[in-house]
Amino acid sequence: MKILTTRQLIHFLVSTVIVTNAAFAETVILQSTTSTKNSGFYDYILPLIERDTGVTANVVAVGTGQAIKNAQRCDGDVLLTHAKASEEKFVKEGFGVKRSDLMYNDFVIVGPANDPAGIHGSNDVSSALRTIASKQSLFASRGDDSGTHKAELRLWKSVETDPTKASGKWYLETGSGMGSTLNIAVGKGAYVLSDRATWIKFANKQDFKIHVQGDKRLFNQYGVILVSPAKCPSVKAAAGQALIDWLLSPTGQSAIASYKVNGNQLFFPNGNQ
Repeated sequence: MKILTTRQLIHFLVSTVIVTNAAFAETVILQSTTSTKNSGFYDYILPLIERDTGVTANVVAVGTGQAIKNAQRCDGDVLLTHAKASEEKFVKEGFGVKRSDLMYNDFVIVGPANDPAGIHGSNDVSSALRTIASKQSLFASRGDDSGTHKAELRLWKSVETDPTKASGKWYLETGSGMGSTLNIAVGKGAYVLSDRATWIKFANKQDFKIHVQGDKRLFNQYGVILVSPAKCPSVKAAAGQALIDWLLSPTGQSAIASYKVNGNQLFFPNGNQ
């Protein structure tokens, strides 16, 4: 049996790492919700993934609904969004291999400091929305079939209110991403539902503040899915799975927990470790 010298062993190990990384030295298309991009999460996490796996990612950041449609058209290798029911449907219909819980945070309702609806300090989102509707206080909605928009509509439905009947009056549908909608809300002095990560990162807050938070119905779950190579033969399955495995690994989950802006943790890990 040949015994390797220390130098030979080091050379072997380094070569193995290089070969392992080279096996996944590919660029995948990551169809994603806008909140993970707006929060700066990808600028932080993707270099770590590339360092450890060799996989790079081109991020297409759109609303969750559009990201899912893009992936169904085989325009993507990995899907990272935050609308669990839609994601499970995506997998059930054969477009995704498996859905895994990746991380979570929560939604908040933010608005101007003068708080025209008088909802500041509430942890009851139903009561807050009823008050906003009854007072016809301005409310900006993404209106784009994103995960945030889907969550907002579920919340309105839970209080038996259809705000779209007041579209263009007190209910302002922007058809835009989270950052643009926040800018419109600030400009109009309107309330808005935002994921907490985007709000923390958002620079144009002016006098806006969080008015409603802490309700369990504001929970915001993110999932990650490999697009099915059976449906989409062009999918880079090995590289896409390597990216997902890294995110769900203890290393990836620790990295997610470590991402902070101004001392605030933006996402909380809960992958399959």
